Amino acid sequence: MSEMESVVIVDELKTSNGDFTIGRLTLNKPKALNALDLTMAEIMLKALQQWQTRSDVVAVTIDAAGGKAFCAGGDIVSMYRSMVEAQGHIPQFLETFFETEYTLDYTIHNYSKPIIVWGSGIVMGGGMGLLCGASHRVVTETSRLAMPEITIGLYPDVGGSYFLPRLPGKSGLFLGLTGGQMNGADARFVGLADALVASSEKDALLQKLSDYSWNETDGVNFAEAVSEILDSLQAPDTLPSSNVEPNMALIDDLCSPDNVTDIVNAILGADMSQDKWLSRAQSTLAKGSPITMHLVYEQCKRGANMTLADCFRMEADMSCRCGESGEFQEGVRALLIDKDMSPKWKYENVEDVPEEVVDHFFTSPWPEDKHPLSGL
Repeated sequence: MSEMESVVIVDELKTSNGDFTIGRLTLNKPKALNALDLTMAEIMLKALQQWQTRSDVVAVTIDAAGGKAFCAGGDIVSMYRSMVEAQGHIPQFLETFFETEYTLDYTIHNYSKPIIVWGSGIVMGGGMGLLCGASHRVVTETSRLAMPEITIGLYPDVGGSYFLPRLPGKSGLFLGLTGGQMNGADARFVGLADALVASSEKDALLQKLSDYSWNETDGVNFAEAVSEILDSLQAPDTLPSSNVEPNMALIDDLCSPDNVTDIVNAILGADMSQDKWLSRAQSTLAKGSPITMHLVYEQCKRGANMTLADCFRMEADMSCRCGESGEFQEGVRALLIDKDMSPKWKYENVEDVPEEVVDHFFTSPWPEDKHPLSGL
């Protein structure tokens, strides 16, 4: 496979003075909307780990080929195949995939150099995991961000247990339950993006990063330098209007009950006919997995008081349990395999899901000292 055919292009941009390097990772599966597969995650993790140790690397950019999507999610078709083969057991492939993906996401969150993620176009699921941990999260007028796992019987993973409950008010819980899509203005409002710039500015960003007068003694100020560069980029001609901000009072009210059944029924029972964005969110929730509804509520409740590392360990447990439960498999089948859009969920309504079923998703398949993410 040549470099141009690689699923992630690993590149290095020399700065104009020749002394420093900008690491660049480009997701390169545009026909698949750059969905993150295991090989991609492995390539990215290895490159980041190598750049971390090099004093000449001052910053890293992560972008994607094609203009339609940064990353539309994880490679759930491969996950589906492994679940079919495992027949009710935890597939080894899933364990390996989630261990690698979550280690990659955790590495981005804790990286010692600035990481700029160019989150233009579709940024969903696994794409959100790559974006949310970066020190400099860039969105554009074409950005469409979401955690839509409610539609496939999974739950908002890739650190969602950490970042969703830390969004303003109850917006994180609402977005997790409804798969509500955010534009660039929404992302800025809830705190999931640092800069909203024109989608045509990516080349200008790379050029300015190369031209900047980096100085090794300014290592502590690398992040400030990147912020200055982002501030100098052109804003979109037309700024999108936030959907989340004007609806915050309603979102907080609907999500105020102390149990998921009342919250879901409040959202489903509200008159949202006058607001297209709310109506779509309501419709997505209505068709979603009742098990996922419980998982979203519980992960937000627990994750609000957990460290990032503990959130990822909890998610590794949850994701592997999803791999054996059948609900995730059925959701992917309906959406991407048979494409009948009619998943047969295990329970008809949110109130039908037994407490012990939900609890099982939060039990670890491994002893504490054998957990695949024990080293985080």
